[in-house]
Amino acid sequence: MPAKTGGFESSAPIFAALGDETRLRLVARLCSGGPQSIARLTAGSDVTRQAVTKHLLVLADAGLVRGVRQGRESRWALKPEQLEVARRHLDLISERWTERLEALERYLESMPETKRGTKKRRRNPA
Repeated sequence: MPAKTGGFESSAPIFAALGDETRLRLVARLCSGGPQSIARLTAGSDVTRQAVTKHLLVLADAGLVRGVRQGRESRWALKPEQLEVARRHLDLISERWTERLEALERYLESMPETKRGTKKRRRNPA
């Protein structure tokens, strides 16, 4: 698990790679369809093979996918362990937010009602 004081450097390239809609779609297709060729990944899409190849290389640089050469084609597969790294970092961030929100709630509950803004205002008769 990432250290509480940091350790997010390892996941920054993952989040950067996933910050593109096309790459997110490619990851989703690889999650549901297993290893696939570029031809199969581009089928039914208006994205060119060249563009898909470039996106896959970005994902590979982030450690999210790997390409395995089979004859004239490469079959691309997801590397789920990198998604797990990202998930652990998101869990840690979520945990920190929960802790901070709970602290804020405790603070607000400890305040007198008049300072919390719950005091009812009198209406001006018009």
